[in-house]
Amino acid sequence: MTTGRAGNAIPAPPRAAHVQGTGPTVDEVARLADFAARHAPLFVISGAGCSTESGIFDYRGRDGQWKRKPPVQYDQFIRSEAARQRYWARSHVGWQRFHAARPNPAHLALAALERAGVVGIVVTQNVDGLHQAAGHERVIDLHGRLDAVICTACGRRTARADVAAWLDWNNPGFETPEHSLAPDGDADFEGVDLTGFRVPCCDRCGGVVKPDVVFFGENVPRARVDAAFDALAQSGGVLICGSSVMVQSSFRFCRRAEAMHLPVAALNQGVTRADAMLSLKVEARCGPTLAALAAGLG
Repeated sequence: MTTGRAGNAIPAPPRAAHVQGTGPTVDEVARLADFAARHAPLFVISGAGCSTESGIFDYRGRDGQWKRKPPVQYDQFIRSEAARQRYWARSHVGWQRFHAARPNPAHLALAALERAGVVGIVVTQNVDGLHQAAGHERVIDLHGRLDAVICTACGRRTARADVAAWLDWNNPGFETPEHSLAPDGDADFEGVDLTGFRVPCCDRCGGVVKPDVVFFGENVPRARVDAAFDALAQSGGVLICGSSVMVQSSFRFCRRAEAMHLPVAALNQGVTRADAMLSLKVEARCGPTLAALAAGLG
């Protein structure tokens, strides 16, 4: 174990001990393989369920309801110094473990399916960059990436690692509390006095900075949405992987696919907002299912 600049211990990469669920049946893999082979190239929508086996918790339970408090709203973050203190303290704690996460079999299998021509593009709601780390060439980070920070005033971008070093240096007395890790890199903890926690600002204009991710209350940049719609038009079908697609930013692609008469399948443990339009659903863990799919098609 190593230590950060302020002497805080940097934990080892997270383990997936919290992952629950079952592997797929032979029949489920066979039906998913048939769907993939008939409707390639696939437009894949990935969500937090793809990263749980990398040690990153998901947002929702099997019923599609929140497992934790919803993330901070954009307007609240911009207007409230206290909200920024709470966000940056929690996110700083979460960042060390989040940054240590590595691709799991789900990411590696999807990358292999891309190389085989079965997957055309991955549109991910995750902000962890694990698809790219697994070797994907065509990924749209729908909600951005947590490894960059952007100024909301002038647009200056900064590496998250530099901001993490700044936070360590400027908050030397802050000790990491017991916490759990959320899919956006946030950490859940309560009962900690954060009134003295120093938050970063833009070193060029002094503006409010935030991770370069889409907060709740923000819109996905139009260029990303248009690029995804263009990719959907070149696809033979949609495969939802590890997502309930409850938010409109991802569900819109299912609706467009339905309007285009493209088949939609889902690999997800629990309900999805798209259940009524699915031609196939497999309720099993993403890692072993996608690994079996890649092996079978390979």
